[in-house]
Amino acid sequence: MFLFGIEHEVAFLNPEGKFADFSQTKFADFNQIIERLPTYPSDYPQLRIGDAGIKIKRWYIEGFERFADSDKVIDCHAKGIEIRTTIHSDIQGAITELSESFELLREGAANFGFSPVLVSFNPYNLVFEPQPPLNDYEIKQLEAYPDEQTANIHMVTYGPDLNISVADLSTEGVIDIGKKLTYYSPYIVPFSYSSPFYKGVLWDGLSVRTFIRTGKRPAALVFIEKQEQLINSIPSLTKIARIPAEVGRIEFKACDSCDDFLIYAALLTLLKGLVLDKTLLGRATVPDAALHQLSAKEAFDNEDIFQNATKILQAAEVALGDDPDVHYLRPLKVLLAKRKTRSHELIEMFHHLSSIKEVIKQTYHAEIG
Repeated sequence: MFLFGIEHEVAFLNPEGKFADFSQTKFADFNQIIERLPTYPSDYPQLRIGDAGIKIKRWYIEGFERFADSDKVIDCHAKGIEIRTTIHSDIQGAITELSESFELLREGAANFGFSPVLVSFNPYNLVFEPQPPLNDYEIKQLEAYPDEQTANIHMVTYGPDLNISVADLSTEGVIDIGKKLTYYSPYIVPFSYSSPFYKGVLWDGLSVRTFIRTGKRPAALVFIEKQEQLINSIPSLTKIARIPAEVGRIEFKACDSCDDFLIYAALLTLLKGLVLDKTLLGRATVPDAALHQLSAKEAFDNEDIFQNATKILQAAEVALGDDPDVHYLRPLKVLLAKRKTRSHELIEMFHHLSSIKEVIKQTYHAEIG
């Protein structure tokens, strides 16, 4: 039995039409939106609230938490709003809930003049520098957790966590799947590419997010129960589960954001097929940064990336057999046949509109889910 969930980060334009990142937006600007959104008591304990009390709902402010000289949170530099689904036994359930939550967020944000835009890498700001500078307590906290030292990357990137778990799989089995997804990640991620902008101009590739992020941050993260099961690696492949519902969960973290949620359905189906597959033998504890950078630049135009993407898609389809979810793979077949990504569409729009802002304003307009 499989379980699925999605965490999807949403970027916004503010009421002045500016990109609503940490340089333009305060925690309170996003918090007024969150406060009006509903709470579902039955979501708990499967959704983690966290120590800072920011993650109380299906929607929460994604950002960089600031501390006094103790573990007391005093502020949060805001990046955007994350939507997370509850845990579902079928892919359609997760997609339906994500679509409904997105519409509620879109309507709620509109009340305050904010509108969602598809962004996977901040198109204007490359660097996040906390202001005021980090205090001694914060520096010690970051030094204790290597992955936290890449907060400068986390604060300029937007993307999904595609969550999948399988009942009755051993810890070794779950970690093996994490290694498999890490190895094949450069061939999975092009299906999602949507970040062709950098420093206010067109970048010379298809995914700035993948180019800069992967290798420094995990491609897949496996949640386990016991300390002795951890694998020591940078970036981390394994992490101690923070609530019981996380034990055995695999988070695939390497994709760009998608404004067509059927691509998430397709990607979750691909991951499901790769879990079932027994023919693909590649394994890696840490992502291959150079291969991800090649993928980010060329995607399916690169013959090696194209051939391997074709191979894993076919392997997943064969492994799924007569599983009814297999039809969700269709959009990925179309992308492969055309050798195109969402980034190609955004680049074409930019050639017509000559403005990043005007391009991203056109996203999220199609019927979703």
